[in-house]
Amino acid sequence: MEQVRKPFQGTWNIIRFNWHFYVIAIIILIGLQILKSQSEIVAPHYLQTISLLVISSIVISLFVSSYIYDFSDLYKLNWLNTLDQDKSLNIINIHAGFDETSLLLKQKFQQANLTVFDFYDPLKHTEISIKRARKVYSPYEGTQTVMTTDLPLAEKSIDQVFTLLSAHEIRNKKERVRFFRELYRALKPDGKITVTEHLQDTANFLAYNIGFLHFHSRKTWLDTFRAAGLEVVEEFKITPFITTFILQKYGTTT
Repeated sequence: MEQVRKPFQGTWNIIRFNWHFYVIAIIILIGLQILKSQSEIVAPHYLQTISLLVISSIVISLFVSSYIYDFSDLYKLNWLNTLDQDKSLNIINIHAGFDETSLLLKQKFQQANLTVFDFYDPLKHTEISIKRARKVYSPYEGTQTVMTTDLPLAEKSIDQVFTLLSAHEIRNKKERVRFFRELYRALKPDGKITVTEHLQDTANFLAYNIGFLHFHSRKTWLDTFRAAGLEVVEEFKITPFITTFILQKYGTTT
């Protein structure tokens, strides 16, 4: 398989698309050092502790991100080896404005008919990091812009759907359920949906501190799947920080 990801690409993307956070952190650290040298109210060791916490938070989050996005099996897709790669499947890959997986999926499922959907909405998805990423990376050829609640798919026409690190961007609960109901509608009776996400859990809190609030909890995902008529047939972790759910229509015999 052709190598399409460069060394430390994931870490570098995080830094260049979120550089404003690091600038803010540096300003805070400089301010703390100035305050430490001039303050007669706050004990210097308290300010030093705060500085160490800020530095530790940055280092830990970058270390974990490098492990996930550059050294784990996440983008090698070996964890999808149980799917039939030699069959002509109808596959949908859905992302939220930044697509790092469509080319990898096409390389892995070379016989498949791959369609790529982008549900990025600049009015809803206002994160500057996504806007920066979209300027750097060209969309996969033929990518279609879609609405989460109205996917241009025929009923019972799709074998496999992938939403890899994207569905959490659907922040509204009702919209998220409608999105998965759309996937349910388009899924063949024996079709599967692969959802890969960070969770709002202890591991991601330790890695990203308050940043973990951007993710959804495992309970939230399970409630969403159930409300959409889907059931989890397999659940596993690619790393301690990434969870994958394999879904099918509720009551389908596997």
